[in-house]
Amino acid sequence: MMTIEAFSLYIMICVLAPLVGAFTLLFLFVFEKRIDLIEKEKNEIALESELQKALYNQLNQEIQPHFFFNTMNSILSLARLDRKQELIHSIETFSRLLKHKYKTNTTFITIDEELSYVISYLDIQKIRFRERLNYQIIADSSVRQAITLPFLIQTLVENAFKHSFEKKAGKAELKITVSREDSTICIVVSNSLPNEGVQISSDKGIGLSNISKRLELLFPDEEKSVGIIHSVDDTTVKVMFPLVYKKDLKE
Repeated sequence: MMTIEAFSLYIMICVLAPLVGAFTLLFLFVFEKRIDLIEKEKNEIALESELQKALYNQLNQEIQPHFFFNTMNSILSLARLDRKQELIHSIETFSRLLKHKYKTNTTFITIDEELSYVISYLDIQKIRFRERLNYQIIADSSVRQAITLPFLIQTLVENAFKHSFEKKAGKAELKITVSREDSTICIVVSNSLPNEGVQISSDKGIGLSNISKRLELLFPDEEKSVGIIHSVDDTTVKVMFPLVYKKDLKE
């Protein structure tokens, strides 16, 4: 015969069992929903990351035709002037640059690699402008292995030729400085021929707009450390972004 204690325990189990089951199912339902939400957020973050990467790569490719067109223009001018030896040398230089460019396909390169592009470009322009062109490159040894955007310095140099040296007579003096300020890289490109009397537009064209967009994508959380500053007469452009060494990047 069942005792009163055993009967009370039986009744309690009968009452509590459905409640425990219901709470268990509710917990599993909420937990499953939370897992689904986390998975959805993870997928959205991954998708956003892929979209940002795709946009960055698109902008990276966008700048190359701009660079190639300007370089081919320089070579074409030598052909028109019938400067054959200089034309041959410039084509050889350009072919070496192309070979170097298409060896790898990366979203960023070192300052050293970028300067090698710039020197090749300036070598071609030196043939074209002869004694009229002088340039100086000063790069802090501590930043040479830091990363930068492909064609960043190149674009700033091209702008000096496109908007100044090719439009105005006189000595073409170009200076490129790459330095470090605390944890920031500063790249300054200045030229000797100001655009006097010309209203400088806030729209600096595809080149600088491209640089600005790519920097924002590469350093989305570093707004205070990223920027492009122009002088009033447009003879100097300064670009700043966080100092990151290639060796410190995740594979």
